[in-house]
Amino acid sequence: MTLVIAHRGASWDEPENTIAAFRRAIELGADYVELDVRAARDGSLRVVHDRSKNATDAPTLDQALETILGSAGVMVDLKEVYRCRRHDLLRRVLALVDDNVLLAAFEPRVLEEAHRLRPRIRIVQHVENVRIARAARYAWAASFDDTRATAAGFARARRLGLETLVYTVNDPERMSELAALGATAIVSDRPDLLRRTLECR
Repeated sequence: MTLVIAHRGASWDEPENTIAAFRRAIELGADYVELDVRAARDGSLRVVHDRSKNATDAPTLDQALETILGSAGVMVDLKEVYRCRRHDLLRRVLALVDDNVLLAAFEPRVLEEAHRLRPRIRIVQHVENVRIARAARYAWAASFDDTRATAAGFARARRLGLETLVYTVNDPERMSELAALGATAIVSDRPDLLRRTLECR
């Protein structure tokens, strides 16, 4: 069964990466809620995607976890870990989450370090600019941008022992195609639509 992951919460209905979006995703039955985490200038861990936004106005990671945990799983997407090394983002995030979290990033070195520190945590490597063979050394899943998700890519990931995740999919026909290809998880702004589409297959 393909997992339903709400992209930055139910961001079709509510502003992304907000407590309201996380609560809405839970109401809509998402299996996991995906959120972005970066260190703000003051060092606090904030749930926000873009560095240009005022991160200190965003929810803290603590607030997000308190809202979601117990009702849905959490997928944490780490942003610009090495840009703000002084804030020790990775280790501080790892201190707040258990091994059931999905931990994602674009930077492979970050996830390799996470795997060394917490070998049981499920690592999700975005493979847009990372070779799948490299990801297979430490990751649980290869994460494909929807425009690059193909049967061949899925097959290559599976041969190397990786699960497959695709982001960000809001079209029901494409959701069905990816489920038919055996996607382990699909990330969507519309978790309710994704759930209905999967149930109708």
